[in-house]
Amino acid sequence: MHPMVKPALRRGWRDLHTVQFGMAPAHAMVLGPLDTATGGFLALLDGTRGLPLLRDEGRRMGLPEGRVDGLVERLSRSGLLDDATGGGPAADALRGKPAELDRLRPDAASLSLVAPGPGEAMRRLAARRSLHVQVRGAGRVGTVLASALAGAGVGRVDVQDGGRVEPWDVAPGGLPVESVGERREEAAQRAVRGAAPGRPPRRGGARSAAGQDGPGLSLVILAPRDGLAVHAPDPADSRPLIDSGTPHLFAGVVEGTGVVGPLVLPGDTACAGCLDLGRADRDPAWPRLLAQWRSGRQPPVPACDLTLAVTVAGLAAGHATAFLDGELPSSAGARWEISPPGLDWHARPVWQHPACPCGAGEKAEGEQTSDDEGPHETMVGQQPHAARLSGTWRAHV
Repeated sequence: MHPMVKPALRRGWRDLHTVQFGMAPAHAMVLGPLDTATGGFLALLDGTRGLPLLRDEGRRMGLPEGRVDGLVERLSRSGLLDDATGGGPAADALRGKPAELDRLRPDAASLSLVAPGPGEAMRRLAARRSLHVQVRGAGRVGTVLASALAGAGVGRVDVQDGGRVEPWDVAPGGLPVESVGERREEAAQRAVRGAAPGRPPRRGGARSAAGQDGPGLSLVILAPRDGLAVHAPDPADSRPLIDSGTPHLFAGVVEGTGVVGPLVLPGDTACAGCLDLGRADRDPAWPRLLAQWRSGRQPPVPACDLTLAVTVAGLAAGHATAFLDGELPSSAGARWEISPPGLDWHARPVWQHPACPCGAGEKAEGEQTSDDEGPHETMVGQQPHAARLSGTWRAHV
């Protein structure tokens, strides 16, 4: 082990015997009281020395026997310490690719703040390289989202979509203006490869994962260009994902409103079918409206503000990487929505429905339901409690 105080946290002395690590309240921590020798020893925890050398340095500085090991243990338990050589063989392999790692150093620093154990941040970052995510939709949201995941170190990100790139598909970080007129799927895959650390854009055709619904996929993200498919996803479209047990996340923009969620963990959290059945329970007109919307003509150009699309893509990518890293984001069992001009994110619970064949409703039978969205309803901030999840949904396992 080569201990180092997490470099993501800035250090400041509150007084002669008390040091604060971190500025933001979410991760700031105060350590003290410290004597002068111990305070000076902290500067040696920079990842360049192993424990034997640190013990020798501690003795030269006059620290009592056992003080170095005790300090390292305390700092490790508090989440302040990282291991410059930790993370296992996959992390060592990533360190062997310095150009790729340099691209990912900000991500590693951020992960170190939420993965408290020494070496855990690098372990999670390296684990992303073995994951496979599929994004269905190559519009303003989908391509930016897919590129963000690739840029964050996810090893394989495939994009599915049909047709050709339209001028209104172009977005910074997504499809470039030069791709207008090209096949959407190929252009999006090229953008994704260009965003990936350590891999130059591939010349010629893009690799496609068409027809793959589950096996080998860590996560599927449904980011349709059609706003109706975001607002009211057809349960039949995600049925193969439910049947194969594949986690999937919805994201997109509908009539100027951004939507992220729900993250569906088949059998554990509410799915598109639960959402549809719950709406029909609360609004008798819902099936009639939905039939008209699905049979009507789609607007030629979607209402999709560029900054809103990028915001949605960023939040969805954040929820996706949290799940891929082994956490449970707040989109599990909820839809996050945002609308201009206020641009405030609100969460709407999506409850498991007992009549839905996905099976999640059997676990939630008897739970109280909550109002879903209506044309003039107030958004609710409560989210379904996710503690009942078994803990088996860990994409890197």
